[in-house]
Amino acid sequence: MSTLPIASPRQVRRAAVALVRSDGRAFAAVLALDAAAALLGLAGPWLLGRLVDRIRAGATTGDVDRVGLLLLGCALAQILLGRQARYLAHRFGERSAAKVREQLLDRVLALPAGTAERAGTGDLTSRGTADSTAVGETLRDAAPELLVACAQILFILGALLLVGPLLGGCGLLGVLGVVLASRWYLRRSRPAYLADRAATADLAETLSATAHGARTVDALGLGPQRLAAGRAAVAGAHRARMRTLHLRLRFFAAINLSYLLPAVLVLPLGAVLVAHGAVTPGAAVATALYLQRIADPLDTVVILLEGLQSSTAAYARVEGLAPAPAAVRARTGEPAPADDRIRVTGVRYAYPDGPDVLHGLDLDLTPGERLAVVGPSGSGKTTLGRLLAGVERPRTGSVTVGGVPLADLAPERLRRQVVLVTQEHHVFLGTLRDNLRIAAPGADDAALTAALDAVGWEHDLPDGLDTALGPAATRLDGARAQQLALARVILADPHTLVLDEATALLDPATARHTERALAAALTGRTVIAIAHRLHTAHDADRVAVLAHGRLTALGPHEELLAAGGPYADLWRTWRTT
Repeated sequence: MSTLPIASPRQVRRAAVALVRSDGRAFAAVLALDAAAALLGLAGPWLLGRLVDRIRAGATTGDVDRVGLLLLGCALAQILLGRQARYLAHRFGERSAAKVREQLLDRVLALPAGTAERAGTGDLTSRGTADSTAVGETLRDAAPELLVACAQILFILGALLLVGPLLGGCGLLGVLGVVLASRWYLRRSRPAYLADRAATADLAETLSATAHGARTVDALGLGPQRLAAGRAAVAGAHRARMRTLHLRLRFFAAINLSYLLPAVLVLPLGAVLVAHGAVTPGAAVATALYLQRIADPLDTVVILLEGLQSSTAAYARVEGLAPAPAAVRARTGEPAPADDRIRVTGVRYAYPDGPDVLHGLDLDLTPGERLAVVGPSGSGKTTLGRLLAGVERPRTGSVTVGGVPLADLAPERLRRQVVLVTQEHHVFLGTLRDNLRIAAPGADDAALTAALDAVGWEHDLPDGLDTALGPAATRLDGARAQQLALARVILADPHTLVLDEATALLDPATARHTERALAAALTGRTVIAIAHRLHTAHDADRVAVLAHGRLTALGPHEELLAAGGPYADLWRTWRTT
């Protein structure tokens, strides 16, 4: 299941009201036009009922013609008003859908990196595509139609009671059945649709992971396991979908019975009342036509109510990300870090549902120093790097910059303080210039070229900075993508840089050259290198040695070698391999 939050019904209602208010005039215009069209629709049965009574009283052909012209005029006016209402509703819906997508993008970008990683691509992708599309379609089509259908039902019920109170009571029985069935359905549908959406996201995550890791799956012979995982995800999605289907079947069965009951009662009751002179034949005809007419808006309500539950569940997932930017806005009033000094004090950290992987770490970084973090695999190096970059928050203790907890900084401010570079990089669709300017939107071509030169970039692309990058254009291999990421770091110009295998995809000679060039370009900046090649530790001002999540040694390279111990053992092992 998703690690990202789901909005409560109250939060969804509040967000929907705020969205409608942001374009309130257009929404009001849609409702007014649809209401006017609904009122004109009431004229038909009433006029036909009057015509029946006039014919019984000896009406002339001229009377019939006049009523016919009135019916035609009302029908044409209803069509024109309805068409204009649909046009305005689509414009309103598209604007609202665009706002929902823009808000979702802002909220995803405001998520802490660790939260986004744990959420998985399937959940975020489904919220940004299927869920946001469902919300947009509801705002465009379902919401105005639902309100108008409810208004039509009220208008028709009012007309029924005015034309013939006794016969009109039959219509109330049908509406009562719909209300009771709807209450039963609404109590059970929200959790079922939320589970359906979550199961769909889990299925997308499973398929995405298998597709992206296809080579690994093939190399390690993991096909049966991944196939079993895919089948389990499909089965989960199927079970969730079947639960919603069973709810709909029962709901529609009750609705159909509610439609049938008034029609069964009104015909014999109307005949009895007409025979006893309690109502006129015209009133009976008008009542029957109104009862027939009320089925359409009731159908609309039932169908939209069923779809509305699915879209409401989608909106709950989209709006569930709202607390993230709210928290960021709440933090923008906090004081900025007093300086660039990073301190790690009594830090313990555990991944979700796991034991501590760091145990009481203390580390004080001097601004401008180069620190190499070394240790055997599983010692906690990468975890420490993520804490120093503000990606993760310690379970206990603190990681601060200038006295302010790193994990509490807004993403925009955090990235100006610390940047984490790993071996996982992304090349965005667009030109080489576009990819570089992500880090520095105002940089000119000279600055972009200088950043590329600093990481040893070979200027061999066909169109230079204008070269289009991507699967359908020029594709960069892993090493070039890594150099591109390092060039972005130079352009971003943070005061602290955390490098975790940032040159792992480069050959040793190129990696050595790139690291030295990067060190020269970042003179005066604090650099924390998670060192897997120990020549990085040799060049550092200090070396921090981790073992089993504990800091076992700290000092310059030469001093640690002279002291012997774990670092000296690591150095000798690395030199002999």
